[in-house]
Amino acid sequence: MDLEKQLREIEALGNEHIGTSSDTPLRKDAFKLTDDEKIARIQDSITHILETLGMDLEDDSLKGTPLRVAKMFVNELFVGLHPQKKPNSSTFKNKYKYGEMLVEKNITLYSTCEHHLLPIVGKAHVAYISNGTVVGLSKMNRLVDYFARRPQVQERLTIQIVRELQKVLNTQDVACVIDAKHLCVNSRGIKDSESSTVTSEFAGKFKDPITKREFLDYLNLKP
Repeated sequence: MDLEKQLREIEALGNEHIGTSSDTPLRKDAFKLTDDEKIARIQDSITHILETLGMDLEDDSLKGTPLRVAKMFVNELFVGLHPQKKPNSSTFKNKYKYGEMLVEKNITLYSTCEHHLLPIVGKAHVAYISNGTVVGLSKMNRLVDYFARRPQVQERLTIQIVRELQKVLNTQDVACVIDAKHLCVNSRGIKDSESSTVTSEFAGKFKDPITKREFLDYLNLKP
């Protein structure tokens, strides 16, 4: 297959946001290597990429770049790929019988577009209605961060956050809205620096128009 045809097919897949499921696509042997082994392999790959681009890796400014990038990929940007890094989500009995929705809004979100490996930056807004248990507020932020720190598609990220909180809280009544900028749109291609992408997932009672409107009113967004 010639390079131009291959690029056209890849672009078509990326633009259509085709995905196999709401689960992050991982190979069965994804965790066969240790983190140090992954860093070594990625360091070697980044070295080849930069050398191919014509960069002088003997320069003091570039000498440590391959290792820095490799460590950033494994320990920071994509740390959410590893299930052992998932934050513990301790729940507590809803002793004070709070029966209204709880909304955690403006959760800062940093992720990476899996089509071009460019940043996604935005805010997540998460809500749930207690079914007898509650979760610490910071745990909601940590779960958002965990699922964001991997190559992602915003639609999948939104669904993953909702499904995890449903599991943690043993309730279907969870909602999530994400408003984010994609640098693959803002800085390349169409180069539209002003546009952002909004995705939502409403489950349980949040599918009811009145409950959904109440949640969106908290966010000052129109349904």
